[in-house]
Amino acid sequence: MDINRHYCTETASKTAEVGQNLALELAWRRQRRVGTRILCLYGDLGSGKTTFVQGFARGLGIKGRLLSPTFIIVRRYQIPLKNDFLFHIDLYRVSIPEQMKNLGFSEIFSNPYTYILIEWAEKLENVPKKRIDIHFSVDARQRHHITVKECL
Repeated sequence: MDINRHYCTETASKTAEVGQNLALELAWRRQRRVGTRILCLYGDLGSGKTTFVQGFARGLGIKGRLLSPTFIIVRRYQIPLKNDFLFHIDLYRVSIPEQMKNLGFSEIFSNPYTYILIEWAEKLENVPKKRIDIHFSVDARQRHHITVKECL
C-alpha cells in the first residue's frame, strides 16, 4: 500500500483527519509486520504539525488531550488495549546536538512497540533511514499542504 501522497486541507479538523487516517493505515500495516513507525515532521510554526499528531493519536485510539511537548521535549502515550506506545517528540527548543544525548532517543528508537512522531526533525543529527517524512506548509490562502513520503 503506497502512502506517498499530497494533501491540501482548509481546516484544523481536516489536518487532524489526515493524521488519523495515516495512523489507521500504519496500524493495519503493522498487523502484517510491514511498514515504518518513525515519522519525521517538518514545517514552520503554525503549519499543522501538532494538529496532525493529535489526529494520529486519535487514529491509534488515544482519547485524552494530546499536549505539545515543546517544553519537556518528549511525551509518551499508551495505546489502548496494546503494549504499544506513541512517543511525541518536539525538538523546537533543542539548540545543540548535545542536548539530545540525555533524552533516551536510542531506547525509544530501538523499541519495536512504538510509533514515534518527531516535530522539527531537521534538528536530528542521525535521521533514521527507515522513516516517513511529512512536510507541512501554508499557502497565501491559508490552506495547509501536507506531503507524505516514505523513505526506506
